[in-house]
Amino acid sequence: MAFETIEMQVTGPVGRITLNRPERLNAISRQMMAEARQALDQLETVPEVAAIVLDGAGRAFCAGMDLKDDAAGDTSGAEGWRQVLGENLEFITWFWDFPKPVVAAVHGHCMAAGCDLAMACDITVAEEGTIFGKPEIQFGSVITAMVMPFLTGPKLAKEILLTGEDRLTAERAHDLGLVNRVIPEGQGLETALQIARRIAALDPDAVQLTKRSINRALDAMGLREALRANLDLSVEIETLETPSRRRFKEISQNEGLRAALAWRARRLRGDGG
Repeated sequence: MAFETIEMQVTGPVGRITLNRPERLNAISRQMMAEARQALDQLETVPEVAAIVLDGAGRAFCAGMDLKDDAAGDTSGAEGWRQVLGENLEFITWFWDFPKPVVAAVHGHCMAAGCDLAMACDITVAEEGTIFGKPEIQFGSVITAMVMPFLTGPKLAKEILLTGEDRLTAERAHDLGLVNRVIPEGQGLETALQIARRIAALDPDAVQLTKRSINRALDAMGLREALRANLDLSVEIETLETPSRRRFKEISQNEGLRAALAWRARRLRGDGG
C-alpha cells in the first residue's frame, strides 16, 4: 500500500510506522490520520507481526496537530468542533487500543498532540536532546487526549498543562513517568526495535491479553471516562469567543499563522499585544 504522509514496513515479527512529513516536523494532518489507520488495520491482519514501532522522519518525532490543516477546515459551531476533536482523539486512542504492543522512538521535538501520541504508545524511548511540550493552553486550545494525569499524577499534570510547558527535557519526562528510557542521540530507533523484537519473541496471545488487562485497569481508574469528559470540555473551549481568541483569529486570517503565533509569543513574554 502506497502512502504519502507515513511509511510502513515489516521486518520479520516487527512492523514499523514512520510519520513522514519532515518538512512540517511530522505535524498530524487529516491525511496522516487516515493513512495511519490504514497501516494499523493492515498490520493487525498480519499474524507474523507481533509488535509495532512508531517513529518520525527528519528532525522531530511530531510537532502536534497541523494548525494549517485545521485552519483550512474553517471549523465552527459545537457540532463541527465535536467532529474534528473526536477524530483527533480517535487517532490517539488507535495506538492505545491497538491489540499489538506499540513502542515509540522519540527524538527532536515531541509537542502537543505529538506528546499525547507518544504517551498513548505502550513503551516510549526518547533520545537525549528530545524536547517534550504541552503548549496548547498558550493558544487557548485544547488537550487532544487527557492521558497525562494517569501517568504523572494530578499535581504534575496541572503544572505542565496549566502553564503550557514546552521545554521538558527527555530526562525530566523520564522522571515524570512519560518516558521509559532515555537513549543516546541516534540510538532511539534501534533501541525501540530491540524492545519490539523481545516482545515479539513471547507468546502473542499472552502479550496481547496482558496489554488489554493493563488498559482495563486504567479504564477502571477512570481513564476512558476522563477522555470522554475532556472531549466535551474541549468542544466548549473551542467554541468560546474570548477577546484574545478573536484577536488571534484576526491576525491569522489577515497576516498569516506565523504572525498570529508571534503575537501570542509576545503576549506570553509580556512585551506587547
